[in-house]
Amino acid sequence: MKTALVCGAGGFIGSHLVKKLKGEGFWVRGVDLKLPEYSVTVADEFVVGDLRDQLFCQKMLDRSFDEVYQLAADMGGAGYIFTGNHDADVMHNSATINLNMAYYSQKVGVKKIFYSSSACIYPAYNQLDPDNPKCSEDSAYPAEPDSEYGWEKLFSERLYLSFYRNYNLNVRIARFHNIFGPEGTWQGGKEKAPAAICRKIAETPDGGEIEVWGDGKQTRSFLFIDECLEGVRRLMDSDFIGPVNVGSEEMVSINQLAEMVMNIAGKKLSIKHVEGPNGVRGRNSDNHLIAKKLGWQPTRPLRIGLELMYKWILEQVSDKK
Repeated sequence: MKTALVCGAGGFIGSHLVKKLKGEGFWVRGVDLKLPEYSVTVADEFVVGDLRDQLFCQKMLDRSFDEVYQLAADMGGAGYIFTGNHDADVMHNSATINLNMAYYSQKVGVKKIFYSSSACIYPAYNQLDPDNPKCSEDSAYPAEPDSEYGWEKLFSERLYLSFYRNYNLNVRIARFHNIFGPEGTWQGGKEKAPAAICRKIAETPDGGEIEVWGDGKQTRSFLFIDECLEGVRRLMDSDFIGPVNVGSEEMVSINQLAEMVMNIAGKKLSIKHVEGPNGVRGRNSDNHLIAKKLGWQPTRPLRIGLELMYKWILEQVSDKK
C-alpha cells in the first residue's frame, strides 16, 4: 500500500485531497493545526500539531513516504491577504513550514513531494488589464507579486527547486488559481470571492442588496475542487516538475460572478460597490503548458461548480439561523 502525508489536511483543499487519496487506496496521515471543520477526516491517522515546530515536523516525517503533499500555509481571501495587516504572519508562518518540510523531507528520503504554489506569484504589471492578463508560467520573472503572500509562495517555489537541484528532492509544483467548492471557509474574513458571494446572496432576501468590493470589473477564473485534485494527481504521476498552472481559463468579472450566483439562487438583487481590497485587475489561468505536459486541462464550466457550492453554503446559512 502506498503511503502519503498530507500537510494542511484540516483545510479545504487538504481535506478533499485526503478523501481522494483514500479512494485511490493510499494509507494517509493528515497533519494540521486543526481537524477539518465541515466533515470527519477519513485519514488513517490525523495528527494535530504545528509544522512550524522543527521537532514536530521531524516527527511527522518519520518514514520515507511515497508521496508528501505540502498544502499547509497561512492564507485567506482578499480580505486577509491584501489589507497588509497580516503580512508578517503570512510570510513567517508559511516560510517556516516550507523550510522545515523541504529540509526534513530530503533527510528522510521522501520519494516525491508536492508543493502548492499560487497564481499570486505572477507580476502585478502583467495583470493591469482585466480583459487580457498574462499568467503563463514563463511570465513569473522579473518578479513583482501583488502581495507578500505571493512573494512567500515564489520564494518557496525556489526553495523546493533548490532542494531538487542540490539534494535530489523529487518535487512537483503547481500554481493554484482560486480553488473553490463545498466544505471551505465561507465566513469570518478568510473566505474567498465565490464563497463570500454565495453567502451574501444566500443571506439576502429577493429584491435586496449585496455589497461587492471595488467596481466589480476586476476579473478572475475559478477552479472547482474536483478538477484541482485531478490536476494535482496527474502532475504527481508524471515526470514533469513544474511549476504549472492548475486553474480554469473561464474568466469572469466579480460582477458576472455575482450575477451567475443570483441566477442559480433565483434571486434578483442589486449590487452596491464599496471600498475594499481588490488585488490585481485581471487574472486568468493559462493552460497551454499543462495541456502540453500532462495532456489534460480543466473543462468543467464555472456554473456547474457554483451550483454545488451555493447549495452547500445555503445549507450552512440555514443551519445558522
